Amino acid sequence: MFPGTVMLDVAGLTLTEEDRTILKHPQVGGVILFSRNYQSVEQLRSLVAEVHTIRNPSLLVAVDQEGGRVQRFREGFTRLPAAARFGKIYDNDPDRGKYLAELAGYIMAAELRSVGVDFSFAPVLDLGRSMSTVIGDRAFHATPNGVIELAHAFILGMRRGGMPAVGKHFPGHGAVAADSHIDMPVDTRSFEEISKTDLQPFQMLSKDLMGMMPAHVVYSEVDALPAGFSRFWLQDILRKKIGFLGTIFSDDLSMVGAERAGDYAARARAALSAGCDVLLVCNQRGGAKKTLQSLS
Repeated sequence: MFPGTVMLDVAGLTLTEEDRTILKHPQVGGVILFSRNYQSVEQLRSLVAEVHTIRNPSLLVAVDQEGGRVQRFREGFTRLPAAARFGKIYDNDPDRGKYLAELAGYIMAAELRSVGVDFSFAPVLDLGRSMSTVIGDRAFHATPNGVIELAHAFILGMRRGGMPAVGKHFPGHGAVAADSHIDMPVDTRSFEEISKTDLQPFQMLSKDLMGMMPAHVVYSEVDALPAGFSRFWLQDILRKKIGFLGTIFSDDLSMVGAERAGDYAARARAALSAGCDVLLVCNQRGGAKKTLQSLS
């Protein structure tokens, strides 16, 4: 059970008084860390320990530590290759590709757990298509089976390292060119086409995942709302059809892809109504405060 509804960020290398105050809000459940929060292994360990002591039960601490270009902590941590690297190896030697993906998952998880970080938002389960630069080499493979096999290996490695897995970006972000951080991507494919391709890794790996993060993408032939605000995607498909029982994390409500739902209060209501359990509000302290006020 997640200890609160909102996951937000903190300012720097140590907690400020404002950070401590907002983290005590009863609706806050966790902290997501970024590169600005990291200077050294010992500094990070101290920061995470301080976050854990703010509340009882402890707030959870997370990070995006996928590898490649999305790795927040670098100096003092193993430089992990992008997921697509394992896909290239897998094409020539499937067993070696899966072995290395599992090893990377283990290293990532073990290193983060050694400093107290509870989980990473990983792995990416999107298909790797050339049109999506925001996904690009973050995807393990271009085929559903390749993603399933490599991501499953990565998840097994994470589990050996003492960390649960969170799959993203349900039901698949790889078929659109626009970046939902700065735009509102629209995927015009039919549900049948999505179901046969992009949806497969999420469906096949759902029982291996502690959490799932939906995409800020509109699948216009299916629903007018982005997946993270869509009861069809989160309730009818993810919960009922797939049978996912874990935590649904919204993607960052500060992203442009979330603006269609309205202001921060409206975004929070829409995401929760659709079925999200935890709301991420990142790099926008004002937005985080407005979200918390709307939930009080």
